[in-house]
Formats: sequence, C-alpha cells, structure tokens
Amino acid sequence: MDIIETIKEQIANNTILLYMKGSPNAPQCGFSAKAAQVVMACGEKFAYVDILQNPEIRANLPKYANWPTFPQLWVGGELVGGSDIMVEMFEKGELQTLIKDAASKASA
Repeated sequence: MDIIETIKEQIANNTILLYMKGSPNAPQCGFSAKAAQVVMACGEKFAYVDILQNPEIRANLPKYANWPTFPQLWVGGELVGGSDIMVEMFEKGELQTLIKDAASKASA
C-alpha cells in the first residue's frame, strides 16, 4: 500500500491521533512529551503513531500535512498543529473542548 494511503487511513480511522517521536509513556523528544501530556490531560482515549518506528511516515507526513515538524495532532481528520499550538489551546481550554467533542461524535 502507498504510504500516503496508509497515512490517510490512519487519520480517517482514528478520531484523535498523535504522530510523535516515541510513545506517550516513553516520548523520545521534549516536544512529543509535552504534546502527549496535554492530549492525555484531556481525558479521552487517543491513538498514536511513533514516527521513529515508521521512517516512511516520518518522511512523507510533512508533505501530506503541509506541516514540517513533529509532533502533529489530528482530530476528526483535521490537523490541529504541533506542540506549541496544542499547549496554547490547552491553556485556553480549547483543546479539551475540541477533543471531547470529537470523542463524543466518534462514539455516537
């Protein structure tokens, strides 16, 4: 399967999806650690893809997303952004709302 198809499928099949370095319990960079913390703090289940284990995704997702860096948070098929944006949204209470809404739509 084409890697772009794989990425599209991951985004389509996971309402809340974090592309990161490492895993939420063992992040491999500070930005990924911060991103995983704020997503976990929103209290909904989420999927993640460790881009260090998936070099093809690491190479191709920035082109597909038109976003050069990792981590990347995708909610309801839309790119939310990187860790700075996530933290900023979390501090304003916007990320919690976005994630809760997406999770409730997904389970409805």
